[in-house]
This record gives sequence, C-alpha cells and structure tokens, in this order.
Amino acid sequence: MFYHAKKLQYFTPPTRPDAVYAKKLQELIGGSFGEMTVMMQYLFQGWNCRGPAKYRDMLLDIGTEEIGHVEMLATMIAHLLDKAPIKDRENGAKDPVVGAVMGGSNPKDAIEAAMAMNPQHAIVSGGGAMPADSVGFPWNGRFIVASGNLLADFRSNLHAESQGLMQAVRLYEMTDDPGVKDHLSFMIARDTMHQNQWLAAIEDLQSEGFEETVVPKVAHEYGKKEFAYQFWNHSEGEDSARGRWAKGPSIDGKGEFEYVANPEPLGPEPQPPQPDPRLHGTAMTPQNSKSEATNQPNLLDRAAEAIDRMTPGS
Repeated sequence: MFYHAKKLQYFTPPTRPDAVYAKKLQELIGGSFGEMTVMMQYLFQGWNCRGPAKYRDMLLDIGTEEIGHVEMLATMIAHLLDKAPIKDRENGAKDPVVGAVMGGSNPKDAIEAAMAMNPQHAIVSGGGAMPADSVGFPWNGRFIVASGNLLADFRSNLHAESQGLMQAVRLYEMTDDPGVKDHLSFMIARDTMHQNQWLAAIEDLQSEGFEETVVPKVAHEYGKKEFAYQFWNHSEGEDSARGRWAKGPSIDGKGEFEYVANPEPLGPEPQPPQPDPRLHGTAMTPQNSKSEATNQPNLLDRAAEAIDRMTPGS
C-alpha cells in the first residue's frame, strides 16, 4: 500500500518561466536514465526480490523516493511553463534570427526547432510535464532492468544513477536560474548518495556470499576457461595492451589476463542452410529454388494448425 504525502521532498521555484529549459528538463523525467526509469526499476526489483528482507526493503525505500523525484520535476516543469508560450514568442520576436524564422522569411527551420519550446507542452499537456524525454519520445518500460539476480541488478542500478547524475549536472550547468540550480542541487546530492548506496549494496551482497565478481557465479563452470581471460585486440594498434585488463591476475582471482594481439577465427566460414522452397527464398542455385506451385501447406499454415491442436476446446 502506498500513501502520498502532499509536501514535496524538496522544491525551490524558478525565478522566471523558461519553456525551452522545461523541454530540456523532460530528460530527467522520461529519458532512458530519468527518474521514471529508476523509479520503476527499483520498485520492480523490490517486488520481485526473493532475497533477504533488508534488500527488498531498501529497494522499495529508494523506489518510493524516486516517485517523489518525478513529482518534484513535474512541479518544476509546470512552473517553468507558466505563461511561457506567450513570453517565448514575444522574446523570440526580439531576436533577429528567431524573429525571421517566425516571420517565415528564413528557410532554416532547424534554428527555430532548436530554440523553441516543446509544442506538446502547450497542445497536449496544457502547460504540464509529460512522461517523455527532451525530444518528446515517450517513456518506455523496456528501459528498466529487473532480472531477479540482485548483484546483476545492483550493477545496473549503479549504471543508471551514474548516467542520471551526469545528465543532472549537465542541466545544472545549462541554467543560470538560482531557483532551478537550488532544486537540482538537492537531486544531485541524492544521486550522489544513490551511487554510494549501490556500491555499498554490491559490497554487502558479495561479502555475504550470494554472488562473486562474475555474475552468475555458475558461469565459471559453463564457460570455456581457455578463453575466459583473454583480451582480443580487434582494432588497429595495440594501445589496449597497456590496460589492467591485458595482463596480471584477473579481477575474479580465477585466472590470468592474456593479451592476444592477433586473434584468429576459431570457426569455419558460414554455410547457411538452404531455404525451404515453400518460403520462396533465394537459394544457392536456381535448381534449389522453388520452380513450380505446390499444394503442400506452407510453414505458417502448419504452425497455425499446431497452435490450434494445443488450444483447449479447439
């Protein structure tokens, strides 16, 4: 059960409307590394967690916090859009380049597109935030990771927070509005905590013996060990040979890194199987291609029949 407290975690209003910046700020809501992504990622990881209660509780704590971050950003965007459509057009007309574009005398519409507000903020959301990124692409559930393996998930979480913090810092540097900067400074601080949190959670999980450096740990049993610690040089030059990954003991402690300067293919040249004539593909020779009609059912028909046989009551 979720409860909503009406007060925001933190908020400082902007000193002035700025519809162009509101368009940019959408990235922190609905971008692939935005707050909607980490919100849903942490919640689904928590709901799916079968491990110790402390991990589930921690995931639901931070997932719920991220719901609040979405609300904070949505509120900021609403303030940035307040009376913005009129103001932006007035200010744009004062600029000789934008004014020319608005007047229709400049064919470089890309200039206007780069400087204008998101029209959907006026047309679709009525001056409010949207579940979309800075170019209007809708948020997608495929952005989230919730595999059921906590170490793999925690590493994805660290990645998400690292990219999200990078974007928040860039947006902080893109504005001179003290209210927006103060608002973002809180979110930057929380993302700093979250990166540290996931690093600590990874350390905690490994120290308790749930997983090892390479996850899942059973991979060491399945993999061909002679290739497990080789670095293959697949580009011109050998600068990569100077890296930690090219020599010395492997990070998991189970092997020794080896640098392979000129890797050779280990498999044959591919010989793809010839197409079924009923699919009308191009075969290796004309003789192997379908040359005359057939009354045999095609593969799609056979698949449909198989599904019908497996369907109860069919």
